[in-house]
Amino acid sequence: MMLLWTGFIALILLLLALDLGIFHRAAHVVTVKEALKWSVVWVTVGLSFSIPIYFAYENHWLDLGTTVDAIDHTVNDGRAAAGKYLTGYIVEQSLSVDNLFVIAMIFSGFAVPAIYQHRLLFWGIIGALAMRGAMIGIGAQLVSRFHWILFLFGAFLIVTSVKMLATKSAHAVPSNGAIIRIARRFFPVTDRYHGNHFLVRAGSANSKEGTPGIAVPFEDAAVARAKTGAWMLTPLAIALLTIETTDLIFAVDSIPAIFAITADPFLVFSSNIFAILGLRSLFFVLAGMLDKFRYLKYSLAAILFLVGAKMFVADWVKSIVGDQFNLYLLIVIFAILAIGVFASFHADRRDHRSKPR
Repeated sequence: MMLLWTGFIALILLLLALDLGIFHRAAHVVTVKEALKWSVVWVTVGLSFSIPIYFAYENHWLDLGTTVDAIDHTVNDGRAAAGKYLTGYIVEQSLSVDNLFVIAMIFSGFAVPAIYQHRLLFWGIIGALAMRGAMIGIGAQLVSRFHWILFLFGAFLIVTSVKMLATKSAHAVPSNGAIIRIARRFFPVTDRYHGNHFLVRAGSANSKEGTPGIAVPFEDAAVARAKTGAWMLTPLAIALLTIETTDLIFAVDSIPAIFAITADPFLVFSSNIFAILGLRSLFFVLAGMLDKFRYLKYSLAAILFLVGAKMFVADWVKSIVGDQFNLYLLIVIFAILAIGVFASFHADRRDHRSKPR
């Protein structure tokens, strides 16, 4: 089993190294055409991973498919594992779209130059992988030892879905001021960007020049008190801390959502990771039209409610529909997401036609 996890993590690190070290080595503004191409690549990779999932669980490679899944009390064969992986991937990908709205607000609030946005998201993904890996590991241990915690996850998802419908924003963006105050307790903070650097030395040439950052400047007194040669955080570092904090908030929703589908740690982790990997390119594809997805929130709320309710009635529903339960769940989730997107674009087109010319 250790070989499985080591090999998968090595694969992810290789993909990230190729992305940043070769294809995006030089900082540049990501065009919609480039982002669309990479979105297709990442989605293809994510969906295609269901193929090795199928064969690995069907043939019990590295002991996969030999333990009982705590969610439906069955042993996952190739077909069941692939179906759960795809369902989890689509759920996590759809919930990640909601995260894009917050990322756009963070970029705007910190006035992050477009040329540095891809690199910032890259390091944000690295932090998200580590945090979610730890949370999934803890969640898997809790589920295996305390089965009743699944019902708490289900109730939490249902409450979250209702709350999402009742509020204008599904998640609050962490306060820039709060992040800055916490960061200043440990480091002085400069109010200017210095290339793609997260840290600069006080008193050095490049610490005196740079691109103005956030509209509300940091307290220059903190920089003035910094000794020559001391490290200072740049606005890019503060934006990164805000993105990581935001992802932690979103993970509180997404981790229970995937555990509502399967408790198999590898299926949970792999579907979550591949959904996150495509988040950067997807952001640049949708950045200019995020405001057009006005009904997406309702689709996401419906998906959260569905997977939350599944925790309570899965055995009863499965006794009615049979072993194809997870396939039907995948189809329903995809349909809910498609309805939200279609309704949003239809409403936007209707508003565009009704505008006076």
